[in-house]
Amino acid sequence: MISNQLTKGLHGEVTVPGDKSISHRAVMFGAIANGLTQVTNFLQGADCLSTIDCFRKLGINIENTADKIIVHGKGLHGLSAPSSTLDAGNSGTTTRLISGILAAQPFVTTLTGDSSIQKRPMKRIMEPLSMMGADIISLNGNDCAPLQITGKPLRGIHYHSKVASAQVKSAILLAGLYADEATKVTEPVLSRNHSEIMLRYFGADVHTEGTTALIQPHPQLNGQSVNVPGDISSAAYFIAAGLCVPHSEILIKNVGINPTRNGIIKAAIAMGGNITLLNENHDGEPTADILVKSSDLHGITIEGDMIPTLIDEIPIINIMAVVANGTTIIKDAAELKVKESDRITVMTENLRAMGAEITAAEDGMVIEGGKPLHGAIIDSYADHRIAMSFAVASLLADGETTIKGRDCVTISYPSFYQDFETLRR
Repeated sequence: MISNQLTKGLHGEVTVPGDKSISHRAVMFGAIANGLTQVTNFLQGADCLSTIDCFRKLGINIENTADKIIVHGKGLHGLSAPSSTLDAGNSGTTTRLISGILAAQPFVTTLTGDSSIQKRPMKRIMEPLSMMGADIISLNGNDCAPLQITGKPLRGIHYHSKVASAQVKSAILLAGLYADEATKVTEPVLSRNHSEIMLRYFGADVHTEGTTALIQPHPQLNGQSVNVPGDISSAAYFIAAGLCVPHSEILIKNVGINPTRNGIIKAAIAMGGNITLLNENHDGEPTADILVKSSDLHGITIEGDMIPTLIDEIPIINIMAVVANGTTIIKDAAELKVKESDRITVMTENLRAMGAEITAAEDGMVIEGGKPLHGAIIDSYADHRIAMSFAVASLLADGETTIKGRDCVTISYPSFYQDFETLRR
């Protein structure tokens, strides 16, 4: 239960956990590289720990120490058949990316996840991997996990993806490491490019032109040192709180600001947010400290090419839109319906319970801002981004708010509530 008692605003510095997308990839790429990969600021969340568990079952020695992850890579062909089913937990990234690697292995793997993963669409990777020659089937016949993957020789293809999805693109590129010739992926809009950046860093021959990525097969991948920047998706909750809670000023340290991920910053500034980037560093994955001050926000329209750069931040953008003046329209975001929950339906249901005026659409929502919020019982549907978004909303509401399933934040941000408390003092 959370009370809004914030007459003095939020103040202080916060360092958010390591980027979830980059943490996943550092372990995966390290496992199929030669030699040691050392990962600092790794996200110790449930999703990323699922990736470690899966690769340990594939015969990779991974040390999880107090200050770093050490992956003892065995090269492209060093994985071994698991003795049991691989369990990706709640992680769509683990499920989809590892499928691209498993598609080429000389053994059969069964890959599953929790009840949420078993409802999320896997046809989007099954189709292109099958075109490459993979033998991948949905054991329940519904194009969802559990999947049975029988490794086969793969051929390079040029795949035109129907969705702008880094998970789909990455699964194909990873399979392309094992193909007989170059593999290309063309997206309708450029999705996040962490895989391309990190694969090049590990020694792969990856080129991008526009929305097309091309990878050459059978590279010599070598272990590297990876320092994971702070996750901008986790920083988004502090950005929103700093902008929306009166009399606030928050400095968020060492956050990744990759242009394919920084839509939350662009959207917040477009809404009138007072945001300053400090100490920018553009070596490899770009980073910055983000200074946020309370602001008078106004509604905007978010659509088109901007959507893939902030798809995970749309729930918290909804909270910003509720307190903004005027109308905020979000469209071209049907992907929200197949996340950990149907985020269009869940955000609409919960915000209405708090008194907001929000209308759901097939591909987004329309929010009439400026309506006062009141406390309510919120159902997170075990979706970490829903729980964190309504933790921020509770600071803006009269009365008390109860978030059912609030502990699901451990998926991406185990210390979320404690970090927020440090800013309230």
